[in-house]
Amino acid sequence: MALFSSLTPVFLALLCVVIAAIIRSFSRRKEPSKPDSKATREVRPWVDEDLQDNTEIIWAEKDDDWADGSEADLPHVPYSPARYTVEEMLERSQHFYTMMNQRRSVRFISPEPVPRAVVENVIRAAGTAPSGAHTEPWTFVVVSDSETKRKIREIVEEEEEINYKQRMGDKWVRDLQRLRTNWVKEYLDVAPYLILVFKQTYGILSSGKKKTHYYNEISVSISCGLLLAALQVRYTPAHTHTHTHACTCTDTRTK
Repeated sequence: MALFSSLTPVFLALLCVVIAAIIRSFSRRKEPSKPDSKATREVRPWVDEDLQDNTEIIWAEKDDDWADGSEADLPHVPYSPARYTVEEMLERSQHFYTMMNQRRSVRFISPEPVPRAVVENVIRAAGTAPSGAHTEPWTFVVVSDSETKRKIREIVEEEEEINYKQRMGDKWVRDLQRLRTNWVKEYLDVAPYLILVFKQTYGILSSGKKKTHYYNEISVSISCGLLLAALQVRYTPAHTHTHTHACTCTDTRTK
């Protein structure tokens, strides 16, 4: 009896621990699970995919279709940039800012002709943009044919109407109301030239092997930025239009 009395506190302590564990387990079962923020987040691939890089990297050594970077033996080319005084740097930077500050995205376009040679020089300037592994993953297509521009406008407006009515969402559409924009793009067949910019997800070498284009999306975006800057240097207003992973820069002159 004395032994049982001495063990009573031990049994009571164990019993309390067991009861507490049972209650805690029952509480966890009743507690609603917290929603996964990633799972509940609205997915908009037409937006998200544009912000991601889709570089095609092939790791399989047995794939002979892809070129190995070690196959190219490039010579070293010394680089000696021009140097300017502090006064010259200030003057040049201020002049460049003044030009860029006059840049505008316009939607009322004049059909006044633009010299083709100027457009080609602007594209050459865009082609000096940096790119992943210096792959230059872009293609510029200049369109001047009226019928082709009309067909491009039809395709663009069809996609844009879907964007405004379905894909973009109410907030995005409301944010654009102050700019009075919609899916009608009449300037696309009025502008003298359309410059279509395409990304290359991979290249083809003279040997027939594929070449990986790293950061092709970002590289093309930088090139488009230089394209707009080059257009502004020659004081040509332009408007960029992006839809379905394509960027259409209209080389224009305002009325």
